[in-house]
Amino acid sequence: MKKGIHPETYRLVAFKDMSNDHVFITRSCVNTRETITHEGVEYPVIKLEISNTSHPFYTGKMKLVDTAGRVDKFLNRYKNVKK
Repeated sequence: MKKGIHPETYRLVAFKDMSNDHVFITRSCVNTRETITHEGVEYPVIKLEISNTSHPFYTGKMKLVDTAGRVDKFLNRYKNVKK
């Protein structure tokens, strides 16, 4: 491997699926402000809406993802913008 090409902040990070509370640990350099304690160890955490444990492709089950709140917020924000 070449030296000096990897970020200095490459570390273990917890990714948490908010739809089913599944947590998995992997290495990442993503910036986080929150932490979580998983199996007695504190990790920076990234919250996910969908992961492989909740995605319909992997589970074989159809699941409604609530995006209406975001769409309504977008429409309300830009409804008064003149064309």
